[in-house]
Amino acid sequence: MQSFERLLQDEAATIEFGEDLALALKGGDCVGLSGDLGAGKSTFARAFLRAMALDASLEVPSPTFTLVQSYDLRIPVAHFDLYRLADASELDELGFDEALSEGICLVEWPEKAEEALPTDRITLSFTHEGEGRRVRITGPEAALERIARSLAIRAFLNEVGHPGARRRHLSGDASVRAYERIHTADGEPAKILMDAAKHKPGPILQGGKYYQQLAHIAEDVVPFVAISTLLRKRGFAAPAIYARDLDQGLLLIEDLGSQGILDADGRPVAERYMEGARLLARLHAAPSERDIAVADGIVHHIPDFDRTAMKIETSLLIDWYLPWKRGLAASEAERNDYFAIWDRLIDGLGSAERNLLLRDFHSPNILWRPEREGLDRIGIIDFQDAMMGPTAYDVASLVQDARVTIGPELADRLLGAYGAERELHGAFDQTSFLRDWHIMAAQRNCKLAGIWVRLKERDGKPGYLKHMPRTLTYLQHALTHEVLTPLRDWCIKAGILASESAN
Repeated sequence: MQSFERLLQDEAATIEFGEDLALALKGGDCVGLSGDLGAGKSTFARAFLRAMALDASLEVPSPTFTLVQSYDLRIPVAHFDLYRLADASELDELGFDEALSEGICLVEWPEKAEEALPTDRITLSFTHEGEGRRVRITGPEAALERIARSLAIRAFLNEVGHPGARRRHLSGDASVRAYERIHTADGEPAKILMDAAKHKPGPILQGGKYYQQLAHIAEDVVPFVAISTLLRKRGFAAPAIYARDLDQGLLLIEDLGSQGILDADGRPVAERYMEGARLLARLHAAPSERDIAVADGIVHHIPDFDRTAMKIETSLLIDWYLPWKRGLAASEAERNDYFAIWDRLIDGLGSAERNLLLRDFHSPNILWRPEREGLDRIGIIDFQDAMMGPTAYDVASLVQDARVTIGPELADRLLGAYGAERELHGAFDQTSFLRDWHIMAAQRNCKLAGIWVRLKERDGKPGYLKHMPRTLTYLQHALTHEVLTPLRDWCIKAGILASESAN
C-alpha cells in the first residue's frame, strides 16, 4: 500500500476534493473515511455524491442511524456509517458485499469493522490542521494513480486560469481516453477536458513494435492537436484548443455541443448523415498537408494507412473473434490463407484515391449543430488516429456506422450524396471508388468483430458485443463485391459467415 497527503485549506477545498475523487473512483472501490468528528468526512461524502449525481442540490442524509444509504447513480454508491455498528459481522446484513460488487462503497468509521473490510481498500484519513484539514490518502498503487491523475487535472485547470472550475464526468470510450465537461467560474460557455495520458507500450508483436505502433494509433495528444489545427484551417468544425499540456496529455477544448446525428430512439437521422457524407466529399476533394507544426520542435507527420496497419487490424478477426466464435484457434493454414487474401486485396488498393482519413467518422464522433449553416452544422471530434489512405475508408465508416444500423436505402443515398458532391469538385471515378469502398468496409468490419471480443475478453467490457450482429451483417454486405469473393469463401469455410445455401 502506498500513500500521499493533501492539505485542504478550507471547507471549499474539501468539497472540491470530493468532486475530484468522483472522477477518479470506479466500481469495486471501497473508500474508508477516517477521522474525528468534524474532521470533514461528511463534507467530503456529500460533495462526492453530488458530483457523481451531477446534482449540486442532491439531498444527502447522514446514514448514522440507518447505517447505510444507497444511491443509484452513474456508478451506484453505498454510503455506510459504522459508528453505531455493534459487531463487524453485521456488515454482511447491511449488504456490503453486494453493494461493492455493484459500485462504490464509502465507509465512515471503517475502524469499527476493520477485519470485515477489503484489505485493498482506499483510506482517506482526515485530521484538523489550522483552519483546514489534512488528508492522507492510502491505497493500492493503481487506485492512487487514478486519484493522482484527477488531482493533476485540477492543478492543470488552476494553472491555465480556471481555479474553482466545476468538473463533471462526460464520457469515456473504448480507449484509455476520458472526457469531462468543465464549467468555469467566469461564466463562459462550458469547455471539454480531454484526458489522454500517453499509451503504455503493449507486448511486442512484429519487428520490435507493439500494436499501437503497427496500427499507427495515437500514443499522445500531439496528433489530436495537429489534426484539429488542420481541419479548422480548412474550414471544418473541429474543437478549438484553449489550453494544453502535451506531456501530461491534457487538453482544454471547445465544446461543440451534445446533439448527435441520431434521433431520441437511437435511429439515424437521414438529413444529418447526408451532411456528413457531403462533408467527407469536401474533405477528400482537395489534397491535405502531411506535416503540421504543433509546438517548437514538434511537427506531426500524418502516418500512412499502410499494409502493416491494415493487416494488424484485420488480424483481430482471426486472433480474437474466430477463437471466441468457434472455441478453436485458427490453424496455420487458415492464417496463411487469410493474410494472403488480404495481401492481394491491399495490392489492389494501389490505385485507390488517397487523402486524409479521420478513421472513426461515425455517430459517436459527429455532432449536429442546427443553429449553424452548411457544413458548419457538422462538428467533428475524436480524430487523433487520422491517417493518409484510401478515401473510401471514411465513407465506409459513415455508411456502415458501427454503433447504429444503417439500412440499405439510406446507405445507397449516402453513397450517392458523396459521389454527387465529389463530382461537383472535379473528376471522380465512381466504379473504382465503389470497389475500394467494399474492400475498406470489409477491412473495417474484420477489425471491429475482433475489437468487440477483445474488449470483452481482455478489458472486461462485454457491452460492446451488442454491436456484433450488425458488424457481421455489414461484413456480409461488404463481401458481395466480386473482388472480395476469396475472402467471402474463406469466412464461410472458417465458420464466420453462413453460406448462402444455408440461409
